[in-house]
Amino acid sequence: MARVRSFAAARGVDLEVRRFSSTTRTAVDAAREIGTEVRRIVKSLVFIADGRPVIVLCSGESRVSVKRLEDILRAKSVRRATADEAKAHTGFPIGGVPPFGHDRELEVIVDEALTRFDRVWAAAGLPDAVFEIGIGDLERLTGARRAAIAAVPGME
Repeated sequence: MARVRSFAAARGVDLEVRRFSSTTRTAVDAAREIGTEVRRIVKSLVFIADGRPVIVLCSGESRVSVKRLEDILRAKSVRRATADEAKAHTGFPIGGVPPFGHDRELEVIVDEALTRFDRVWAAAGLPDAVFEIGIGDLERLTGARRAAIAAVPGME
């Protein structure tokens, strides 16, 4: 949590982290606790693309299309990271992975559908902590590139 705040502060963004007595581990849990729509929750998902970790940021209502991700990354093989891999590459457990402030610099891709919102909520490093952030600041802090990566129902 402190690492996430420090990372943002060093880049000119002051984050107010909110903690809850209940979990914010899933997008549904987080939306319920915050009192917002699940689509405004940022899922920070770790994928392994041809052996290298990649962070994908998408709306809480979306699913990532592995096929689209393979195409965007020009990778032969893309899969979800295991819980151990996610923690090893980011320094955070699944359910608390923030979009930035990881143990090392990672490639980040943000689903373009998430950018329709001015402000979104993301995990702050713990399964009960979140912060609100403007989408422009989120993209700047992560260095993310935008891409259409959400699965389209009936098309996958």
